[in-house]
Amino acid sequence: MKTINTLLSFCLIIFLSFGCSNNQNQENKNDNMYEQKIDALIAKMTIEEKVGQMNLYNGFWDATGPVPEEGNAKTKYDHLRKGWVGAMLNVKGVKKTRELQKIAVEETRLGIPLLFGFDVIHGFKTLSPIPIAESASWDLEAIKNSARVAATEASAAGITWTFAPMIDISRDPRWGRVMEGGGEDTYLGSKIAEARVIGFQGDHLSDVNTIAACAKHFAAYGFSEAGKEYNTVDISNNTLYNTVLPPFKAAEEAGVRTFMNAFNDLNGIPASTNEFLQRDILKGKWDFNGFVVSDWASINEAIFWGQAKDKKEAAYLASKAGSDMDMEGYVYINELVNLVNERKVKEAIIDDAVRRILRVKFELGLFDNPYKYCDEAREKAIIGQKSNYDAVLDMAKKSVVLLKNDTQLLPLAKSGKRIALIGPLADDDNSPLGSWRLASDDHSAVSVYEGMKAYNGNKLKYEKGVDLYIGKTAFVNEVNINTTNKKGIKEAVRAAKNADVVVMVLGEHGFQSGEGRSRTNLDLPGLQQELLEAVYKVNPNIVLVLNAGRPLTINWAKENIPTIVMGWQLGTQTGNAIAQVLYGDYNPSGKLPMTFPRNVGQIPIYYNYKNTGRGSNRKNNVFWSHYSDVENTPLYPFGYGLSYTSFEYKNLKLDKSVYTANETVKVSVDLKNTGNYDGKEVVQLYIRDKVGSITRPIKELKGFELVELKKGETKTITLKLTKSELGFYTNHGKFIVEPGDFEVFVGGDSTADLKTSFELK
Repeated sequence: MKTINTLLSFCLIIFLSFGCSNNQNQENKNDNMYEQKIDALIAKMTIEEKVGQMNLYNGFWDATGPVPEEGNAKTKYDHLRKGWVGAMLNVKGVKKTRELQKIAVEETRLGIPLLFGFDVIHGFKTLSPIPIAESASWDLEAIKNSARVAATEASAAGITWTFAPMIDISRDPRWGRVMEGGGEDTYLGSKIAEARVIGFQGDHLSDVNTIAACAKHFAAYGFSEAGKEYNTVDISNNTLYNTVLPPFKAAEEAGVRTFMNAFNDLNGIPASTNEFLQRDILKGKWDFNGFVVSDWASINEAIFWGQAKDKKEAAYLASKAGSDMDMEGYVYINELVNLVNERKVKEAIIDDAVRRILRVKFELGLFDNPYKYCDEAREKAIIGQKSNYDAVLDMAKKSVVLLKNDTQLLPLAKSGKRIALIGPLADDDNSPLGSWRLASDDHSAVSVYEGMKAYNGNKLKYEKGVDLYIGKTAFVNEVNINTTNKKGIKEAVRAAKNADVVVMVLGEHGFQSGEGRSRTNLDLPGLQQELLEAVYKVNPNIVLVLNAGRPLTINWAKENIPTIVMGWQLGTQTGNAIAQVLYGDYNPSGKLPMTFPRNVGQIPIYYNYKNTGRGSNRKNNVFWSHYSDVENTPLYPFGYGLSYTSFEYKNLKLDKSVYTANETVKVSVDLKNTGNYDGKEVVQLYIRDKVGSITRPIKELKGFELVELKKGETKTITLKLTKSELGFYTNHGKFIVEPGDFEVFVGGDSTADLKTSFELK
């Protein structure tokens, strides 16, 4: 074992030869210096030590995937001391990370520090809303700040790397992981990806309060067939280049340091062994110089896909394809050395992967100070501080979407009313945390009941009505949903009869969405619909608050319930956020990042569809593109969301009518707050390329701005279109801008019909 004096001498040498300045002007010089020192370090490494850097082990306690048979603490400790581990995941807390970092730095031959990865998806200890909820804010600064808060807390707990953001575009709410992403739209998803990467990584990755981000899942995981987890993906190049890849390109351009490949195959090739994705596009055309990590044991899954006959072949295919690090798969650590010695895998491939991994470690400053993220005083001071709670409360309020308020039940009066609060999620302090909250404490959310009790001017009566699920298991699914016990409905109906207003909190449990939680039925689970209808019969003055991690099919509610609020799963401060919205201390401004279907038979349903050859009923007959049992339109469209005030759009103008491809199209519109409250509106700009060499969508979001107006105030909003917004990718991946006629639409959602047009020469 190395002595402390040896460690200090080692660190001094590293500091003198590898150290970098935080000055922005020094970054390019530092990059060049890193490359020289990385090459020198690689030259000293044995092939076993090189492969070790490509090995990512789970900690010796928690797991976020199936635990392999060969995984055990003794083996991992042995490999760690030999320098055969490059990173670890699910290790949190300064005490634990320091213990393992000390082994890596002080007991191995070369003393290369570890990365510590963790799923910091929507916060660490203090939880923000789930990502799809944050996306509903359309507030990029708030989203960036949410990631900044998460990075600050996680870094204080010894984490250096997050497996986020998930930037898969998905049009299928059956897929449980839609809760983890930015929704259905490529443009919005790209902007959110950029914001989250910058939030996690900050201005300088070497700062102690930053963590390396990971763009996942590369690629097309959101298009898993039938919305079923870990399933196959078969899509066109048109969809791949124009819908799936742009958010990943935006993340790369924002400086994301790692990518994670996906569990799906893409057009017959598993993502972990997909050379086209990883070598040709990511590391080739995009010139990405960070590293690619597999998802949990996903390299092994090439065997189950039927592409590899055994683990050795899986390791060969994945390394050749550009997967640089194996997460809990044991295929690299067990197979790659032999493959190199047998000359089946070139050592240059191994060197390239190791160089990429070491580069990120240098950029994080781990060679300057391996223990920079191991400060117990900082951990105690940062995690759970008040400013973090304030930040996630702000994010939560901005994420709420008002879907309906026909009789102006909202905002609620703050005094003199009898309010019945009903529903299995109304007094739940666990479900609102949502999925992916590994570092947070169970039952740490503020419930809606707690939030509403703070407004004590009204008489508040709470009744659960029905249980959502049966049993104590954390993993709620359709098996343990309550479908029989109706005992509480009578008490709920009695409370509703005696109330002026009923607030009902219904929806999915937080563990009904997320990884591995695909659903074929998107109605209210269990007996909640029966409870809703029973209460409605005695008191129709209902404010329905929906908690969910995905769009739901709520046709009956839309038809009958006067007020509906999409409350998602808003994290630690859920109840306070919902209460402040319900009582009007915050005027909701959220907009849907995904279309709400009328039923699952419409899925996939999305706003930017193609017109098709028979897109409308021109001859009033059956032979056109439609369903015979439900209309084509969604229940709620993409971009939709109301406010307690109202807005008027008029005077849509362009600065001229004809442009060249290199000119900027300036679009202006007058927005007036015509209601009785101050409020915010997301002004959305859509275009239609009327004729193209490839068929184009009927509308595409190409700009938006969150605008705040006092009641009665009018502002002129100017949005811009450049060739980046006007062009598209060919089926060969070439970005082009074609001349022709374009329509421009501006409004408050994707059904905007205020339009004008221009010609592109």
